[in-house]
Amino acid sequence: MSDADLEEIRRARLQQLRQQQGGGGGGGEGSDQDAQRQREAEQRQNILSQIITPEAADRLGRIRLVKESRATDIENRLIMLAKTGQIRQKVTEEQLKELLGAVAEQQEKQEEKIVVNRRKGGGWDDDDLDDLLAEV
Repeated sequence: MSDADLEEIRRARLQQLRQQQGGGGGGGEGSDQDAQRQREAEQRQNILSQIITPEAADRLGRIRLVKESRATDIENRLIMLAKTGQIRQKVTEEQLKELLGAVAEQQEKQEEKIVVNRRKGGGWDDDDLDDLLAEV
């Protein structure tokens, strides 16, 4: 999908949203925020449906059931890649698996690891206990 196609879809969707907003009036601020979130979610889904295959979308849905934050992260990356023109065709399930692997590796590197160093030779042993008991 080319950048021109994506831009055309964005413009059409924006016009549709403007028409929908023009008809209603006077809602509260909370409903405006809800409507804005709803529009953003719809836009995300529209973009994702254009850049990933149905099989990849199904896998992403299963990932969302297990860990929503990971699915959202992957979606954000895919959308960013699409907006920058780095995706030339629909992302397949195999490509999605590769992306998941890359994200998992990156997260492993970022995780803080705790290392426990045990001293050797400086601790107690059975002979020390015998010596202590003999003194008593």
